[in-house]
Amino acid sequence: MIWNLLHLSALLIGALTSPTPSSPITTITPITDEGPCRIYNFGRAADCLGRQLDSVPWRQFPSTLEKIDLSYNELQAVRADDFLRLPQLRILQLGYNNISHIDNDAFKNNALLEHLDIFNNSLQEIPATALTPLLNLKELYMSNNLYQHATLAESFSKFVKLKVLSMGGPLVMGLKKDDFQPLKNIRLQGFAIKCSNNLSYYESGSLEVIQTKQMGFDMAIDQRPNALPHMLRDLANKTFSIVQFRNLFEFKYYLEEEDIFQSLKEITAQQLIFHRGKFNENLLRMALINLQVTPIKRLRLQYIDFARSPTFVDSAARSSITNLALDNLDLWYISNPDVLRFDWRFTWLNKIKKLSIKHMYFNSVPCDAWVEMKGVTFLDVANNRLENEFVFNQRCDYKNAVPNLHTFKMSSNELTSLKDLSSLTREFQQLQEFDLSNNKLGSADTSRDCVWQKNITRFIAHHNPFVSEALQCLPTTVHYLDLSYCELDQLDLTYFEKATNLKELLLSGNKIKFIPSMWKSPSLQSLALDGNSFGLISRASFQDMPQLSHLRAGNNPFHCTCELHAFVQDTMSKAKVNLTDWPWNYKCYHPEALRNTVISKYIPGRVTCDIRLVIAICVATTVAVLLILMLICYIFDLPWYTKATYQIVRAKYRAHKEGAAGEFGGFTYHAFISYSHSDADWVRNHLLPCLESNGNSYRLCIHERDFMPGRWIIDNIIDNIESSRKVIFVLSRHFVNSEWCNYELYFAQQRAVGKTFDDVILVVKEPMDPSSLPSKYCKLKKMLSTKTYLEWPQQVNQEPFFWAQLRGVLGKPTKTRRRTLSAKSRTSSVRSITVIGPLMEDMRPQVATPNADKEAEPNNGIIKWNNELPSIRQIPVVAF
Repeated sequence: MIWNLLHLSALLIGALTSPTPSSPITTITPITDEGPCRIYNFGRAADCLGRQLDSVPWRQFPSTLEKIDLSYNELQAVRADDFLRLPQLRILQLGYNNISHIDNDAFKNNALLEHLDIFNNSLQEIPATALTPLLNLKELYMSNNLYQHATLAESFSKFVKLKVLSMGGPLVMGLKKDDFQPLKNIRLQGFAIKCSNNLSYYESGSLEVIQTKQMGFDMAIDQRPNALPHMLRDLANKTFSIVQFRNLFEFKYYLEEEDIFQSLKEITAQQLIFHRGKFNENLLRMALINLQVTPIKRLRLQYIDFARSPTFVDSAARSSITNLALDNLDLWYISNPDVLRFDWRFTWLNKIKKLSIKHMYFNSVPCDAWVEMKGVTFLDVANNRLENEFVFNQRCDYKNAVPNLHTFKMSSNELTSLKDLSSLTREFQQLQEFDLSNNKLGSADTSRDCVWQKNITRFIAHHNPFVSEALQCLPTTVHYLDLSYCELDQLDLTYFEKATNLKELLLSGNKIKFIPSMWKSPSLQSLALDGNSFGLISRASFQDMPQLSHLRAGNNPFHCTCELHAFVQDTMSKAKVNLTDWPWNYKCYHPEALRNTVISKYIPGRVTCDIRLVIAICVATTVAVLLILMLICYIFDLPWYTKATYQIVRAKYRAHKEGAAGEFGGFTYHAFISYSHSDADWVRNHLLPCLESNGNSYRLCIHERDFMPGRWIIDNIIDNIESSRKVIFVLSRHFVNSEWCNYELYFAQQRAVGKTFDDVILVVKEPMDPSSLPSKYCKLKKMLSTKTYLEWPQQVNQEPFFWAQLRGVLGKPTKTRRRTLSAKSRTSSVRSITVIGPLMEDMRPQVATPNADKEAEPNNGIIKWNNELPSIRQIPVVAF
């Protein structure tokens, strides 16, 4: 019905619109664009719209064409050859050209033509001869041409399939009784007639033969207002779906007293439309008085120029319109909002069921208007200038106001206060749907202490600048809530906990940055979150919405993570929630490498997303690393090296603290001798006499003689090794088994870091297999295999050669610095020490504990030596 109404209106607007067929053809990939027209739909349609053509480009047209649009060009005529080769042609649009002539044979080969549009051209005569072959014609639009009469030729009686006909033009001065006689046996769906805006004559019975459902008049009766009663009588005893009058009075208001709408009561129609024209109070009152007794149930006044009547007198007794019972009353684009109380009352509205007042630009509603609209169930006051203080007047009594109002639409106004609107509608007992879209609602100051009618189930407030605090002012009884495009950046979850009946929620086009995990809405079934600003969404996001079945969340800057992938997989597999805009509206925004990738194609690895698998791999890897480290420590004796390094660090720290780090710039000893207790006799009886007894003797350091009493054992070892130019290791099986010898070897290795071990001299006292050495002697093994060492001969006659070799390695004995103790060292020395006899295991001080590898701890100024010797004797402190 709406399409038919708009279509008929288009026929009557004249040069403003062009009618189009009711069955559009689907556009498919064009076949060719050679020439001015676009050929598409596999050669069945041609688009030549607005190409500034002055002739039909028939050479480009394939014979398979079924539709051609040549509207809005500069065609002057239609020739016989233009459409001769198109036997399949069914739709031809030639409107809005300058066609003044059509050849009689123009359509002789187009017998299948059903739709012909020659609207708004320059034809001076109806081309009856050219139209004669078109027996299948269903729609013919030929109005707004330069015809001087509207008489149809007898050939029109053969158009038995005709359903829609528009004819006439601005030069048709009137209608005669015989003009439409050829149509008497044709039942039309729509008929429109256009005459001059200065109608000169109308013969009664001119329209009697017209049988149609939709009737349109485009003519001005300013000069002959008495022609209207004759037109209405010609329409009597017929049933119409729509009767429309366009520009009924175009130049002046009707000021006479004759009731020209008196015959309106004889018309049976569903809807009456007055489009454009001038109306005053008296003319409108005449129309409404007669409408009260007609079966017409729908009235529309649109684009009306309304004015007060200077001769209208208000009796102050009662309204003249008291029984206007209409299902629909539309008041659209009326120039003066005074039309609402044209007779100074609102009583003409009390039996209206659906009232639509749009684009009237009024800003207030008087108190008595609410009381008079007793029968209104649907009220639409969109696109006006309504403001809070003029809509809700605290001096008005709204009790029993609009008692039957079910739907209230106030979109596109100047409303700012939810509190005032809740107070206005509090007494509207039947109100269920409230539309407040496209206003200025949602500020925190005007959204407090709201009390709504408990029957409201649909609340529409899209395109309002809401803050999250304003949600607390919304009705909690709603089933449907639309807050799309409301600039919301976060949600007040307490409202959704109160709105226990909410089933459908629209939050599209906001600025929501994240989805709260504790969002509880037990009854919610449909949720729209598309076009927001959140990038993360997970299975936990909607876990407190057990009834959710439809979700629209596309067009967001998604972060393609495992969490999002898990949500998609869970949603797709369980099919509990239907993603209504999946998949093309779901694209990755982050990371940059995946930007604009459709999420359905984002498939991360299992290891990346399965946290349990990641933990298992991490635990297994950690255990493996620990086991490997433990194995390495066991093989290379790393704990021992760690402990030795720790001893070096502590010794260095103590030396620095006590200022006893020694002097720099020379060596105290030519060599430090490292040996085992079991080899002490060989050292004392052979090594020392040979190197120290000669005139040019070497200064050697052995622990039995040269270690500083009272100092830490480790400090003595490190200090004397560093004070010696060479280190001589007396290697034997006992050496390998000695803990202190191990320390001395390690410290010598640390001293030689970054050097070539030239200061280390290996003396093998007894034959040894390097492979039998423990793993911690890796450096010693390497030196024995790569470095030339001295071997103590088993035969006495070879000993001189051995000593010569050793002296050669030691070099000539040079002058060494003399070792002295500082005053601080002397005063800090203990008075006596307990020493073990000369036959101790290693001849080194040991801590008197079961573990021989621990450094000696001072105890009351006494240092305990190794307790393996049978006797202990006291010796005085000697300062070297």
